[in-house]
Amino acid sequence: MPLPAATADRKLLHTRTVKCEGYERDDGLWEVDAWMTDIKSYGFPNQDRGDVPVGEPLHGMGIRITYDERMMIIDAVAVTDFSPFRICPNITPTFKGLAGLRMTPGFTKAVKEKFGGVNGCVHLVELLGPIATTAFQTIAGKRFAKMSERPRSELKVKPPLLDTCHAWDVKGEIVEREFPQFYTGKSA
Repeated sequence: MPLPAATADRKLLHTRTVKCEGYERDDGLWEVDAWMTDIKSYGFPNQDRGDVPVGEPLHGMGIRITYDERMMIIDAVAVTDFSPFRICPNITPTFKGLAGLRMTPGFTKAVKEKFGGVNGCVHLVELLGPIATTAFQTIAGKRFAKMSERPRSELKVKPPLLDTCHAWDVKGEIVEREFPQFYTGKSA
């Protein structure tokens, strides 16, 4: 469903594009490649770059993370191809420090503590949210296949996706249908 029509005339000034791609590697690990691009609909002067013409990215940066089945980041590499200042790419090696973090509850807080403010790049840090959800979606198919090797009703450990959104509410109809042993609502 598209957004409703705008209620006033508008002029496009800025486009941010975030692209994330998840991969299964042949060595048992997983990867997500993510890229963020900011483009203005107008050209403007920039002290470090000279003129930034219409259509040339103001920001163009990416991160690749390699992770395992436990959602543990094994390796990370960040790049900055376009930035407003010459010094921006100098921070990218810092993101190697993502190794050892798990993309589980608390990940966003850990990232902000480690890479927030002057310790990182706000754009690369923002990109880590979509990376984490892409990492989960990439590995989810294999996890569900493994979970389906026996009937869901035999599961004794609460699946981590429960209570993560409206649809997976343990009091709701989806959990009642898919994981009745973890359903806590009232049956009709």
